[in-house]
Amino acid sequence: MLLRLFLLFTIIPVVELYLLIRVGRLIGALPTVALILAISMAGAWLVRAQGFAILGRIQTELAQGRIPAGELLDGALVLAGGILLLTPGFFTDFLGLFFLTPPTRRIIKQFLGLWLQRKLASGQFVIRRF
Repeated sequence: MLLRLFLLFTIIPVVELYLLIRVGRLIGALPTVALILAISMAGAWLVRAQGFAILGRIQTELAQGRIPAGELLDGALVLAGGILLLTPGFFTDFLGLFFLTPPTRRIIKQFLGLWLQRKLASGQFVIRRF
């Protein structure tokens, strides 16, 4: 686990720097900074809009007496996308926008659901009720 975190925190910044330098050489420094800011502002607007929509769906599910499991996972993915958009760079912005758009978020939810089912079936995750 420590090795994975180390690789995550060393490889992603290197990729970000590489992409920033390449794009900066291609279109110039000022347009690169403007592009990063524009993507971040669009992402912030999308996080806000998606967050409020998910919050409304959670409230509807709770009002109908159902557990909003899918909506909570949507909320977690939108939160992760927002965090990725906070970090400057094209790679993390792309991943953040990938987490924020509903069609791609649906695909991620399917993969997470299958992964969780495998973990639960193999006994790697244990759910305890109090």
